[in-house]
Amino acid sequence: MPTVCDTRSEMAAVQDAPVEADNEKEIKTETLNDAAGNHASAAGGVIPSPPVASTSSSGPAKAGGPGSEEQQTLMAVLQFLKKNNFVGAVDVLRREAGILEDSDESQGQELAASALGGAEAGDATCTLSRASSCTTSTPAVAAAPAKGGEDQPDVNVVLSAYSQQGDPALYQGYYSGLKKFVESVLDCHRAELSQLFYPLFVHMYLELVYNNHETEAKAFFEKFSGDQECYYQDDLRVLSGLTKKEHMKGNETLLDFRTSKFVLRISRDSYQLLKRHLQERQNNQIWNIIQEHLYIDIFDGMPRSKSQIDSMSGSLAGEAKREANKAKVFYGLLKEPEIDVPLDDEDEEGENEEGKPKKKKPKKDSMGSKSKKQDPNAPQQNRIPLPELKDSDKLDKIMYMKEATKRIRLGPESLPSICFYTFLNAYQGLTAVDFTDDSSLIAGGFADSTVRVWSVTPKKLRSVKSAADLNLIDKESDDVLERIMDEKSASESKILYGHSGPVYGVSFSPDRNYLLSCSEDGTVRLWSLQTFTCLVGYKGHNYPVWDTQFSPYGYYFISGGHDRVARLWATDHYQPLRMFAGHLADITCTQFHPNSNYVATGSADRTVRLWDILNGNCVRIFTGHKGPIHSLAFSPNGKYLASGATDGRVLLWDIGHGLMIGELKGHTDTVYSLKFSRDGEILASGSMDNTVRLWDSIKAFDDIETDDFTAATGHIHLPENSQELLLGTYMTKSTPVIHLHFTRRNLLLAAGAYNP
Repeated sequence: MPTVCDTRSEMAAVQDAPVEADNEKEIKTETLNDAAGNHASAAGGVIPSPPVASTSSSGPAKAGGPGSEEQQTLMAVLQFLKKNNFVGAVDVLRREAGILEDSDESQGQELAASALGGAEAGDATCTLSRASSCTTSTPAVAAAPAKGGEDQPDVNVVLSAYSQQGDPALYQGYYSGLKKFVESVLDCHRAELSQLFYPLFVHMYLELVYNNHETEAKAFFEKFSGDQECYYQDDLRVLSGLTKKEHMKGNETLLDFRTSKFVLRISRDSYQLLKRHLQERQNNQIWNIIQEHLYIDIFDGMPRSKSQIDSMSGSLAGEAKREANKAKVFYGLLKEPEIDVPLDDEDEEGENEEGKPKKKKPKKDSMGSKSKKQDPNAPQQNRIPLPELKDSDKLDKIMYMKEATKRIRLGPESLPSICFYTFLNAYQGLTAVDFTDDSSLIAGGFADSTVRVWSVTPKKLRSVKSAADLNLIDKESDDVLERIMDEKSASESKILYGHSGPVYGVSFSPDRNYLLSCSEDGTVRLWSLQTFTCLVGYKGHNYPVWDTQFSPYGYYFISGGHDRVARLWATDHYQPLRMFAGHLADITCTQFHPNSNYVATGSADRTVRLWDILNGNCVRIFTGHKGPIHSLAFSPNGKYLASGATDGRVLLWDIGHGLMIGELKGHTDTVYSLKFSRDGEILASGSMDNTVRLWDSIKAFDDIETDDFTAATGHIHLPENSQELLLGTYMTKSTPVIHLHFTRRNLLLAAGAYNP
């Protein structure tokens, strides 16, 4: 995210600028030895550069002595204060510096023209940051993104940081020199320092392009692009298309890379080696880039191995800072409501045709009483307001508990049966599928803008009678709920029209009364399954919405899309309740935590984020995938999260410790759906490679020991045991698997469209 500096700190840095070179060296050393590894001095995040400042090709003012530089600085500060209407401060500064009002304006205009060097001269913030670069060798970006509240930072200000550059002919030498140094160090440090290559390569290339050195940029790219890790190939393909300064202005990927510091996690010993090398060589160009564009997260202890680094690398902005995963997460389950469950051997006969149990003397069900104790890791029951249980919800809960007593215990020796629903002749283009919790209905979203709902039980879909017919019904009769349904409308499926673009996500409410759908048209629609009509169109996204999910308790739902912002909604509010911003690319999938206090989002920036619904904070950032993430699943106990991506891997995460604890390899294409069995013993994954795979999740979680030391250092030793954990692979003829669902009795349902 852009770092917003305090204006007063920036001014302080400018006013204190003329320091001796020796003093500046001391400041730099203190900054670099900062125990947190966060290279920011006390002055509002402004980082002093080495004493030898690189010159700008666009050349801010070329006047000779320090007097002219001081004058320029004063004029820049005055301009900034005037723009922001700090009238008192302007008068005081003008009086103390002895500047007349007329000369102030004329000199200010000259300064703007020279300092911007041909760029747009209207932004005083930009002028100020340039002036401070001239006098203190401070990165120009420090004051740049001070435009909080806007979706995108000012492109000219963001790119202006690349104007501070050296001789283009030396760039290959700088990079080659660093490469030789890294290859010459001990093996234990080499893997860690090799992480520098990719971000330095990108920023050096962009500097050359920005300053119109097209030939040198092309030669630099061709010489070193082949050295980068294979999982950055897609990003390099985008980068190779940026060959002129004009190309950079509207490029989203570039702005993401530029405005979010690339995070590297390096041990203190490796970092000291790097620092010593750059100081000895006076390699200021690379040092400037490290200070401006990289965040080095230093930890004490042994350096990490190549495999440990590779397992966490691959995201658009490097690894997550360790601080990002330190917040307390209440991952436990909420206490279940007290419900008396009538159960006996004849309960099947004891049901009437509506599925309601006969009135018998109630007795407590063992399944129901299991979660009555308060989980110590659970949030408070009233931490977020949840909807009250209606009578129909209680009846459904009773049915759920009765089904649970007949649930099959799964494991390596007792794998689930799999029932596959194949959509034949789906020429409309099947894009999304969902099942109701009781597995009675299935919904499909299609590329022709329609949503279709099918009944998968003998009971047909019926809509409510018209208003005129409803007036004729005796509202006091016992079977009033049956009488309001129109038998003439009964059919096996219904088509819902309303979207004006392909439908990318569908989700049933837990009570089976509503269905959500999201579309390329930027809306999320709520449909009634009583009338099969659209009740609400939620408009908040300006671009396609890729996914939407109901909360396990109903009422709340989440949506995410191309605008990179996830939104939390309530069914009775037409505006979002929360907006979760932080991803650097499209949000491709969303999932509620079982306790409904958190929501996970997966993104094309190759990270998974966990958000706290109460305050909107991001409490976990998980990196490790090498491609956009398309599926998420929480374990039933709320302790673990599984994610699947286009890289064909399934990664397992410990939410409490904020660590990756497993990697499941086997799929050869995008993992499009993940689902845990009802008790969490089995993880099922469905992929575009036309297979369903079953994994032993109990063994995967039991094999990992996550102690506090591991959590603090991020030293994860992932066992290479995918083949041991794989319990079965089930091929379809030619049907990509786009949805999985475990029934209440642990039968696995899968769905996809046949691809001839």
